[in-house]
Amino acid sequence: MMSEGIAYQNKDILFKILGQTYKEKSFAAYGINLPPIRELLPTNLPKISANEKDIDNLFLLEDGTYAIVDYEAEFKKLNKIKYLNYIARVMEKYYKEDENFNLRLVVIYTGDVKSAEPVFETNCITLRMEQAFLSHIDGEAAFDTIRQKVGSGTPLEDDDLMKLVILPLTIPGTEGKQMMLEKVVELAEQVKDNEQQIFILSGVIVASDKFINREYLEQIRRRINMTQLGQMYEKEKIEYANKKTREMALKMLKRNIDIVDIMEVTGMTEAEILRLQDEAVTV
Repeated sequence: MMSEGIAYQNKDILFKILGQTYKEKSFAAYGINLPPIRELLPTNLPKISANEKDIDNLFLLEDGTYAIVDYEAEFKKLNKIKYLNYIARVMEKYYKEDENFNLRLVVIYTGDVKSAEPVFETNCITLRMEQAFLSHIDGEAAFDTIRQKVGSGTPLEDDDLMKLVILPLTIPGTEGKQMMLEKVVELAEQVKDNEQQIFILSGVIVASDKFINREYLEQIRRRINMTQLGQMYEKEKIEYANKKTREMALKMLKRNIDIVDIMEVTGMTEAEILRLQDEAVTV
């Protein structure tokens, strides 16, 4: 059974953690010539259809352009519709009549795909995709090189980290991806630099979540609970839940629902609710 993807709350938390360590990293390890990353942006953009999935990654690059990054395990012509919807959603949020606004579409194909059409053209639109084919990367050889660095205590460079994140996707087939994912997770646990370890673990899970077995994904999540990432994840999860509780209480206050009822539904104290009410009035 393939994963349906990380639940929105979990993915939102992982993205927040991952965003702290993506800054200034490059896509050069994937064979894509893009400016360095300035910021990892939220992917929960306005949706055109109810069943539309979120963008895999959205980046703001150092030159001020935006980059949609999508991972694919097969080439489908119908994906062009999905990409056009993604573009519309990004423009709806970030395009502000600015002549300098620019957007790139990057499609990263797993080791299952050898080639794909880079351009979709009709009389009214031309869609150009910047493509990376991970089949060109020898995943096993790259893993062995990085493993030797870790074993010898040699510091990992940004290209090593970026490559580790996508190594499972270089392997064709579901079973091969799962095996490489486990190897990467085990290697990450040996990395002494906490920030690098967090980047590898959160990055590899976000990149691979569409392609690996759901039960296996749960095993990986349980393993990372013992790491610093697991501790950060739990902290972010609590903060996320608290934020949602406050948002719910604020909506109920705006509807003039009795404070006792709000306390019962949210678990907040009367003092917390009154303080929230005062903050809302002040704003």
